Parts: sequence; structure tokens; C-alpha cells
Amino acid sequence: MEALIPVVNKLQDVFNTVGSDSIQLPQIVVLGSQSSGKSSVLESLVGRSFLPRGTGIVTRRPLVLQLIYCPLDDREHRSADKGTVSLAEWGKFLHTKNKIFTDFDEIRAEIEAETDRMAGSNKGICPEPINLKIYSTRVVNLTLVDLPGITKVPVGDQPEDIENQIRDLLFKYIENPNSIILAVTAANTDIATSESLKMAKDVDPDGRRTLAVLTKLDLMDAGTDAIDMLCGRVIPVKLGIIGVVNRSQQDIMDNKTIEEQLKDEAAYLQRKYPTLATRNGTPYLAKTLNRLLMHHIRDCLPDLKTRVNVMASQFQSLLNSYGEDVTDKSQTLLQIITKFASAYCATIEGTARNIETTELCGGARICYIFHETFGRTLDSIHPLAGLSKMDILTAIRNATGPRPALFVPEVSFELLVKRQIRRLEEPSLRCVELIHEEMQRIIQHCGTEVQQEMLRFPKLHEKIVDVVTQLLRRRLPTTNSMVENLVAIELAYINTKHPDFYKEAAMVPSLLKNDQGEPWNIPGNPPSRRILKPTQNAPNSNSDINDLSNHINEAGSQQQANWLSNILPPAKTESVESSQSNTPTHGIMSPMKPVNLLPDIPINTSSRKLTDKEQKDCDDSVPKAIMHFLVNFVKDNVQSELVTHLYKSERAEEYLNESEHIAIRRKEASDMLKALTRANHIISEIRETHLWYMKMLTLSENLPITLIYNWKSKPISINFCDFTR
Repeated sequence: MEALIPVVNKLQDVFNTVGSDSIQLPQIVVLGSQSSGKSSVLESLVGRSFLPRGTGIVTRRPLVLQLIYCPLDDREHRSADKGTVSLAEWGKFLHTKNKIFTDFDEIRAEIEAETDRMAGSNKGICPEPINLKIYSTRVVNLTLVDLPGITKVPVGDQPEDIENQIRDLLFKYIENPNSIILAVTAANTDIATSESLKMAKDVDPDGRRTLAVLTKLDLMDAGTDAIDMLCGRVIPVKLGIIGVVNRSQQDIMDNKTIEEQLKDEAAYLQRKYPTLATRNGTPYLAKTLNRLLMHHIRDCLPDLKTRVNVMASQFQSLLNSYGEDVTDKSQTLLQIITKFASAYCATIEGTARNIETTELCGGARICYIFHETFGRTLDSIHPLAGLSKMDILTAIRNATGPRPALFVPEVSFELLVKRQIRRLEEPSLRCVELIHEEMQRIIQHCGTEVQQEMLRFPKLHEKIVDVVTQLLRRRLPTTNSMVENLVAIELAYINTKHPDFYKEAAMVPSLLKNDQGEPWNIPGNPPSRRILKPTQNAPNSNSDINDLSNHINEAGSQQQANWLSNILPPAKTESVESSQSNTPTHGIMSPMKPVNLLPDIPINTSSRKLTDKEQKDCDDSVPKAIMHFLVNFVKDNVQSELVTHLYKSERAEEYLNESEHIAIRRKEASDMLKALTRANHIISEIRETHLWYMKMLTLSENLPITLIYNWKSKPISINFCDFTR
């Protein structure tokens, strides 16, 4: 059973080296108000005066005190090279490494100096603990934490919220479920107003890990005693209440020893509380604390072992994520380049291991831009949008010069067609820009493994981004040029022999004839000058023109019908010549206001649907050019570019200078993993049989237990009280 406390002390040593509070080790936390006698209790347990004393707040940093019983024949802690073979007691601080303190006045001075170093010299506090081990032949194994006293009013350099700061520090220790709370209260004050008991109850409402200590029993008012408080009649405490008698300030000034004080304490208890003397006093307190701590360690050990194993696994994964130290920089650099290039290409091709589920990225986003964004843009462009009647009429008249136009001149036709074709250039170039932006975006989202390497080597990350960005920029003009050439190719030659063009134009000659199969005479055409007879050759009424328009509509060309209805003169009974001699006709164009020859072209009017071949040609040309000149080129050449600019660079080793942040975190994770591995070995030294024996021992301390079983048909009983004694 006694071996449990040294095990916890070893664990404390292991985790002190890494400064971790994540492992909640079993320990006794001393809690009390200022001047309640905490320091005197601790000194009585040690048997030496070694703690700073004075007025106001004295304990300004937590003191983790490990008491280690070390008999003269102990070879584990005593060694000749350190000069501790024959010493009765000595001390060691964690921050002074292996320095041995045999003078306890020097220990007090070191505590004061270390406190001033971290907390200042004017009553400030600091949460960083001081770790002290005391080896002695007169102590019991204990691990205690002395905390600053509860205060109300700031003094010296203390801030206005000193009370809250101290409370936060105290709660940090007493909230540990594996700690035993030693609530110290002066007997000459009302125990109902005890701040330490109140705070203990806040974190331990059931009282399963709270032990109360009443100090200064000899300073109570004459005619009063502490029997009711010691018996728990005023405030019950589950683990009990133990009274002690401390040295007074005068005793300390008179250099009264702890041994003398313990004798005076025993005499006082026999005289004042004879029925309670055996269950009070400093020796009984030490044994009780030792027993409680051992039992508490036994109960906490299984959960502690599980916690150590879980944390070891977590820190192993964390350490793996940081990567190993770089030994061969050339090999490491080549591996990172290859990994990045593979991740970049995999993101484009959609073969990455970690597929994004919240948004489109990489190749999927490129596909979306091609077929959704770019496709919808092309569909929204009407072939005749932005082409007004005046634009067409003006182009026709300018192309014919002084001669009236009978048919649409080819020059104006090509001019208008090319104007509409040029409208496809802007959305095509915008498509190139969107793909370029996505290719740039992939650099930052090409795999978590690569991202971790980039965090490790920030200079390398910066250079990789720069190289790929420059490669994309170099390909952008080439891709834009190819897309512009695609539009220029269409503008270069208007193929009127195209089968689709010929099929649409084939119906035009039939539309230019009347019902008798003769060509219509167009006014303003000098060679014709033929008089149309209203009853035979020419339409003689508006209804005739409407019939002609309907006929043309049935043929499938509304534009040609409107053109004809506009240029034909209104129906009259006279000849065309007589009409021209009397009143102006609609066929005569005004130079101030040109005649409207073409119908309005509403943007939302449904036009002829493209054939499958036309749709394919329209949608595929630009995406194919972008894929060849930008996407596939970058994908095929990204690794060679990185090798050229990084691996073969004179600054290759400089790029692998690790981030200081990552190096620190790796060292912390490595140290913590070593501590957890060491802690696991220490805990594993305690066998399950020892735990079973300790449990039986605990039960035997409370009441006699007799185990009866049959041995060769004869009942045999074993009394564990006798067995353990």
C-alpha cells in the first residue's frame, strides 16, 4: 500500500518536466484563508521550519511539496556521489536540478527568491508552481500543494481583482476530482464563516474528498472549546475534522522546535480534550492524510491509467501530423514537390482521397464553369439582339451607294453577321478567366497532407505558390489568344455554301414571286418600270398584301414577308405611274427619315433551335481550347516546373527551414509523448494482485472480515484483520 504514493510522486516528476496540467494526479490541496495556520500545519507534518512567514500574503505561488520517507538503508534515493548516504533529511527543487539543500533556512530563502522572480517583490501572485521534494526519515509519504491564502483586500502591487485571481487559482487545483481538499480553519473564528469549507463544498458537494483541520485550538476564548466542531455537530465533514495546535509567533521567535511543539500539543490535547486526544493532533493528521491519499490513489488508478493511454494515442497522432525532423533535405524537398504535384493533379481529375462535400472544387468546378456558367451565357445571347432596324437599313443603304437596293448586299450582310459573331468573344474570354481563377484556387486546396507540409515549411509554401502562379500566368495569354483566334476564324470567312445556310436560303426565290409565278416588280427599280395591272399582276388591296404575307409566313420567313409588305405600294385602281404622278407612294424613301424595312426583333422571341451539331460546335470549341492550352498543360508540367525552380535551385535547403511554431509544437508533443509513455510504464508496475490486496486491507481497517471456504470438506475461516496485522 505504501508503494502507491511513491508511484504518484514518480508520475508527478515525469509530468513536471513537460509542465502539463492535463493529467490530474491524486494529491492533497491545502486550502485556507490568510493567517489560518496553513504553513504551520505543513511545517508540523515535515518536522522542520522551512516556509516563508510574515504579515499579509506570504504564499504567492503554489508549492507542490512531496514528502518522501527515506530510511537509512534506502538505496533508491541515497547515493554516495550526491552525499546523501548518511543524511537524515534534505531537500531538492525542480528548478535547481540536482542541487541538494541540507539547510532548511536555505530552502526558505530559495522559495522566497523563486517567488520574487516570477511574482515580483510586492505581494503579486503567480500561478506557476514551485516543486519541492523533502527526503526524511521522519515523514510519511505525502504529496501536498500549498496554495495562496484567500484574501479580500488588495495590497502592494496586487490588482483590484486580486480576490478573483486567487479564487480562480484555488479552483484550478481543488476542481481536480483526484485531489483531496484539506480545508484549514482557525478554531478561534466561527467555523460557519469558513471560506475554505465553503469553496470545498462548491466543488465537492458530497464531501467525499474534503478533510477539515482546526488550527489554533489553544487560542480560543476562555470558557469555550471546540468539542462540537471536532465532533461535526456544527458543520459535518464526511472525512472528519482534526484539531491541531500550532506554534505561536512568539514560539517561532524563540526558536521553539517542532519536536517540542508536538510534545506540547499532545499534552494540551490530553488536558483539554482527553476523550478526543487520540483522534487529533499533528501525528494523527499525518497518518490520516497518508491513509486517505493511498486509498484515493487506489480508486483513481484505473481511470488514470486509461487516461494516460488515451492521451498517449492522441499525442502520437499529433506528433505524426507534424512530421519528423528533416535529415536529407534534398530527398525531403523532392518528396514534397511530388506530393504537391500529385495532389494538384488529383484535385483536377477528381481522384483526391479527401473529397470536399460542401462545395464544388477542382475539376468539378471547371466542369461546372464549362457546361453551366459558360453554357447558360451562350444560351442567353440572342443572335439578333442589339441589331435594330435602323442598323440593318443603314448598312444596306451604305453598301449600295447611290443605287436603290433590290436585294441585301453581301457587304452589309457580312458586316452585320461579323458584328454578331464578335459578341461571343467576351463570354469566351471570361470563361478563360474563371478557369484560371479556379486553377489558382486549387493551389490552396489540394490535400490536407500537403497543407501540413506547407505549414511546416512556410518559405517552401510561398515559393510553390509563386511557381505555380507564374506557370498559370504564362499560359493565360496563350489561351486567350487561342480563344480570340477561334472567333477570328469564324469572322475570316462566312461560308454561304454551308448546307445549313443553303437550306435556309433556298426558300427565298419562291417568296419573291406572285401567285402566277411571275416575279414581283419592286418600285424604284428603273429597269422594270413595268405598269402593274391591278386586276392581274399586282396586288390591288391591302387584303392582297396580307394574303401575300400570310403565304410567306406559311413558307417560314416572316422577315421576308414584312420586307415585301413594306416596299410594295398601297393598292390603287390607277396604275403605278399615275399613282406616282399624283401622290407619293410608300415605295419612295425619305432622306430625312428612312423607311423601316425590317420588323422588330424581340429578345425573348423563340428563335430557331440549333441542330445537335451546331450546339456541339458552339459549346465545345472554347472549353476544348481551354483544356488543351491551360488546364492540361499546367497539369502535365507542374511537377517539372517545381523541380526546375525549387529542387535545382541554389536556395533549395533554405526552403526547408522549418517554421519556428511547428518546431516548438513538435518538441512539446514529443516531450509529452515520452512523459506519457514513462507514466504508463510506472503505472504498469502496479499489478492487479496488489490492488486486490490493498482493497482487502482497506476493508480490514474498518471492520473484521472473515472469509469462509471449504478445504477438503472442512470449513476454514481467515480473518483479514489478523492476516493484515
